[in-house]
Amino acid sequence: MSGLAARVQSDLVAAMKHKDELTLSVLRMLKSSIQLMQVEKGKDHELTDDDVLVLVRRLIKQRVEAAEMYKSGGANDRAERELDEAKILEAYQPAQMSDGEIAQLVAKIAGELGAKGPKDMGKVMGKVMAAVKGQADGNRVRAAVQNYLAGLAQ
Repeated sequence: MSGLAARVQSDLVAAMKHKDELTLSVLRMLKSSIQLMQVEKGKDHELTDDDVLVLVRRLIKQRVEAAEMYKSGGANDRAERELDEAKILEAYQPAQMSDGEIAQLVAKIAGELGAKGPKDMGKVMGKVMAAVKGQADGNRVRAAVQNYLAGLAQ
């Protein structure tokens, strides 16, 4: 069991003891998703923290998208619940990079790759996303790469 999966289990037990229904519900769902991933990968494959982080990111994205749909439908209470669930899941993400740190990383990687303008977007994005590994949202990274590459084209 990965360290992150073990942390989810111990937090689940703590939520049971404290009778924190929202956290308990979210952690049960997360634990169930981890177990499903383990079954899909096979019993011989040990889940890593990276596997669990990918799962957590996907669950956060689902919650945020659901909240947007609820808001557009006028169900603000349900949207708030989805966002509260996303906040609980975010505790299992690594610390997020600042916009300045992302910009520095983009400049460094674009320099290494010899990027000359917006046509190099895919090449730079692939390397930057691999380097941030969940420490920054893809939309923030995309914006930083677009800004940097647009500046090169001028």
